[in-house]
Amino acid sequence: MDEQAISWGLFRRVPVEKQRQAPVLLIAAIWFFVSLGVLSMPAVAQDVRARFAPEGASGTSAKTQVIAPNFMVSAANPHAVDAGVAILKAGGSAVDAAIATQLVLNLVEPQSSGIGGGAFIVLFDGAGKKVRTYDGRETAPAAAQPDRFLRDGRRMSFRTVVNSGLSVGVPGLVRVMELAHQRHGLLPWPRLFEPAIRLSSEGFKVSPRLNLLLNWYGAKRFVPKARAYFFDPSGQPRPVGYLLKNVEFADTLKRIAEGGSAAFYEDGPIARSIIAALQSAPNAKGDMTLQDIADYRALEREPVCFKYRVRRICGMGPPSSGGITVAQTLKLLEGYDLSKQAIGVMSPKALHLIAEAQKLAYADRNRYLADADFVKPPEGLLAPDYIAKRRRLISDGEAMMRPQAGQPQALAHRRFGADETFERSGTSHISIVDKRGQAVAMTTTIEGGFGSGLWASGFLLNNELTDFSFLPVDAQGRPIANRVEGGKRPRSSMSPTLVFGQDGKLEAAVGSVGGSRIILYVIKSLIALTDWEMSAQAAADLSNFGSRGGPFEVELGPAAIWQGLKVKPYGHTVVPDLMTSGTHIVVRRPDGLLEGAADPRREGVAEGG
Repeated sequence: MDEQAISWGLFRRVPVEKQRQAPVLLIAAIWFFVSLGVLSMPAVAQDVRARFAPEGASGTSAKTQVIAPNFMVSAANPHAVDAGVAILKAGGSAVDAAIATQLVLNLVEPQSSGIGGGAFIVLFDGAGKKVRTYDGRETAPAAAQPDRFLRDGRRMSFRTVVNSGLSVGVPGLVRVMELAHQRHGLLPWPRLFEPAIRLSSEGFKVSPRLNLLLNWYGAKRFVPKARAYFFDPSGQPRPVGYLLKNVEFADTLKRIAEGGSAAFYEDGPIARSIIAALQSAPNAKGDMTLQDIADYRALEREPVCFKYRVRRICGMGPPSSGGITVAQTLKLLEGYDLSKQAIGVMSPKALHLIAEAQKLAYADRNRYLADADFVKPPEGLLAPDYIAKRRRLISDGEAMMRPQAGQPQALAHRRFGADETFERSGTSHISIVDKRGQAVAMTTTIEGGFGSGLWASGFLLNNELTDFSFLPVDAQGRPIANRVEGGKRPRSSMSPTLVFGQDGKLEAAVGSVGGSRIILYVIKSLIALTDWEMSAQAAADLSNFGSRGGPFEVELGPAAIWQGLKVKPYGHTVVPDLMTSGTHIVVRRPDGLLEGAADPRREGVAEGG
């Protein structure tokens, strides 16, 4: 990518110093689309609000598919990928490499993930032929109540909550990495920290994307310690190429490398710095305690595995909504031949059918899915008879209005309120396959871009609790499944996914980023890989599109005009947006070679050996 510019798809390149003009460019583009009749004005009026992805577009750069015989790492930053590759070359497992990759991402891509947040891991043990999933989602403090984000009966503003101690959940990343390492690691735990410690101490050059996002958010978004790290005394972000060192983070990593997760979670310097950050937070203090931190546990969950045509696909179950929603969408689409021979790649009918299936799946997701340890979802969401019943709501020729949730069980809809959750997108995804056949799809997050903006021991804290519904009940007084409760994990859309062939062998590790659109991006990738027989890089490159229940959303750029025109005859309201995915894919080809792909919308790469 040109370091002095950002690309806005349809538009010519725009100098970085004018990047704050992006809202003007988007509005101009929308008016252009309206003039062509592609978009409807009511939809524009509803959706022009702050629709920029919280981790917004920073340009595109063409990515070349990587082919390798033994192993592959695909992640969101070259430094992080280098760390993962070095671990694999040293004899480490895919889990070992994922941990090293993640720790470096915390440093070089701090807007997206880190030890102040959480993650979901979907893993295939090549030797045992078993899929395992690990839950490192953050938890609400024990003191959290359903009215956490209400004041005088009215919901607090999202911006106020994000930059406060109320938004921070107990971080889960360190514990879930340790759990996965204890069961599937090969190299010693301290060895995995060496790349991140070295890079923290010696420094790394600020990338164009990090610089752009710091400029986008501005210094006021951060507490003083974080501001002093990311910005100069005049409030300007560290420039592209600036050698940024984080000695404080290096010290934190050394403590965890030597003492394990106990150094993070037990009463000590790191845990105390988290509590101190929450107590001094702007807008509102946090109520997390040292006991909340000490009590955190990462969990192994049952994977969500299902058959899609001749393949077996496995994802993450609640508190992630990703596995079930991806599964429900694809099971709905099984009733149609989406092959490139039958319907055509990105054909109008294909786009229409995919969006309609997504509408139905999101309706059930929004109503029923949350932390299943607190709110058990109704049984039968993937039952064949229920899927068949819901499929009958899809018209081949006409778009449906926003559908209601179905009833997989009698009266199920009466036990859950209409959802009031709004997800932001500050996330990263890692896909790795090692030479032993172990595969990891790991999606990791601190929620919104740069999380809460709070700083503890050299890292940013998440704002994950804003993934809960701000309202505890709906207009009819029914409790919302994803309401706040003490010790509960907020619902997520993260969708780390593994794909297996008819012979049971691993075919792909897939995942993406983007808040509640993650599910759309993963579905697009899976259909591209399976029905449309695309390569890994072609699937990652493919224009983003889909529906979360309302309009047909399409990636802003030339494709927005074309795809908008494609689906307009079906009655879809078309809304273009900066759909900044971060998809990372590893595919095992029939000849045994591995394909690695990275999303052109971000600065990630794939590297193999």
